[in-house]
Amino acid sequence: MGMDRIARAAIIDGKQFAAGLLEQIRLKVSNLKAETGLAPGLAVVLVGDDPASAVYVTAKHRQTVAAGMNSFEYRLPGDTTQDDLMALIDRLNSDPDVHGILVQLPLPPHLDPSAVIQAINPDKDVDGFHLLNAGRLATGHAALVPCTPLGCMMLLKDTRGEDLSGLHAVMVGKSNIVGKPMAQLLLNANCTVTIAHSHTRNTAQLCRAADILIVAVGRPGLVRGDWIKPGATVIDVGINRIEEDGKSRIVGDVAIAEASHAGAITPVPGGVGPMTIACLLSNTLMAFGRQHSLASA
Repeated sequence: MGMDRIARAAIIDGKQFAAGLLEQIRLKVSNLKAETGLAPGLAVVLVGDDPASAVYVTAKHRQTVAAGMNSFEYRLPGDTTQDDLMALIDRLNSDPDVHGILVQLPLPPHLDPSAVIQAINPDKDVDGFHLLNAGRLATGHAALVPCTPLGCMMLLKDTRGEDLSGLHAVMVGKSNIVGKPMAQLLLNANCTVTIAHSHTRNTAQLCRAADILIVAVGRPGLVRGDWIKPGATVIDVGINRIEEDGKSRIVGDVAIAEASHAGAITPVPGGVGPMTIACLLSNTLMAFGRQHSLASA
């Protein structure tokens, strides 16, 4: 719905971009295997039986194998103790065949996700959530960057060109997973960055000044058409399930049918979403390269 009404705004096809990135990764892994006899390995840990998490883990496994990487899956019962989970992380940290470690969130309520994330070796932290990677990103050092912001930045540069210097970017949302790392990536790209959040008083006015507008708050249709500057590039990170006429559908945080005057916009679904797993594998390849001192990775 609405696609025919936004013919003037270019649609940023994240699905197609992600497919191209995955193919690049597959070729790189194939070449590295031929050169070194080694393959990147990704370990994914799932605790409990959350249905959405199980779907994500299965998709990650499938894409990891398709890229020629080794996939290690650990599906633990919901009553796993903190000590047992930490012991597994410790084993994976010291396993030379594992180059990336991802613990699927959310964890069952009796487990402390922060302690688990901080226990992961930062050089294997392919989610980019460890404090050391957050600090590296904030200070402009080489870091493993959270996958969703990394994917957003790739789409932005593909749409607007590599040089984003001086553009005004407005980030709506300040989460540790998207908002803050995205703002750091934009700063590192020499944008002028404004962060708006739930306590911001003039969000619509700030958005209207944005050359680049990124929205990640989880509120369907929050950003209306009159919040968008003509010609702006809009990256919609929101994934919201809504019920309409007895049917369920996925929509973003931007009212896309009102955004015909944008220069370019990501649809939901098919925009940012497909980039996340592709960037996870990109991070795993990068982690592999650093651990083996292979500049070619």
